[in-house]
Amino acid sequence: MKFAVELIPATLLRRYKRFLADVELTDGSVITAHVANPGAMIGLQATGARVWLSKSPSTTRKLPYSWELIEADFGGGSELVGVNTMHPNAIVAEALAAQAIPELAGYASIRREVKYGAASRVDFLLEDPARPPCYVEVKNVHMMRRLGLAEFPDSVTARGARHLEELAIVAAAGARAVMLFVIQIGSSTAFALARDIDPAYGRAFDTARAAGVEAIAYTCAISHDGLILAGPVPIEP
Repeated sequence: MKFAVELIPATLLRRYKRFLADVELTDGSVITAHVANPGAMIGLQATGARVWLSKSPSTTRKLPYSWELIEADFGGGSELVGVNTMHPNAIVAEALAAQAIPELAGYASIRREVKYGAASRVDFLLEDPARPPCYVEVKNVHMMRRLGLAEFPDSVTARGARHLEELAIVAAAGARAVMLFVIQIGSSTAFALARDIDPAYGRAFDTARAAGVEAIAYTCAISHDGLILAGPVPIEP
């Protein structure tokens, strides 16, 4: 996934009200950027951090700037980390179209945002006449509290637990159900659940796995030009 515009460097002053961040541009001006991330962003909102913004060409947007990347150091040196939670679905869509996720390759059609369950929409529905349908939910991951280990979630997510419950139902009915964690930290070498942050999500995950839901974690290659799915990492118990 390539960024639609060239990113603009800035310095983070503060993030507040979840979806807002004040940043200082290189000319010294201070602007407010939109933060497309409802999570706690643990370790990714230090004052003075170098961040990268996109600017929408739209003249009607109240906040034309969006926070895309941050330079973070988890203990192994500075690296770019993606903070925009809207991007993983676009990254996965490109990878599915290119048959670049072996675990999810070989389906004849790919549909997005398909209604299923009680009141949910699955991120991707993969279908093929010769195979059961495959329901794929995508979750963004951007937290690292221990070098190399990416974790999800970074805040309590009742919605995430509900998605696991819905996937467990379709798996029990004979379909294939997959939870795909997309890690916007290139240095990740493993993935685990942050059970201390949201024990209920951890329990829902265990129940879903027991019901036949598959779990896959992929890291991304990140640059100022864009993000692409890089490769799988193991999921720790």
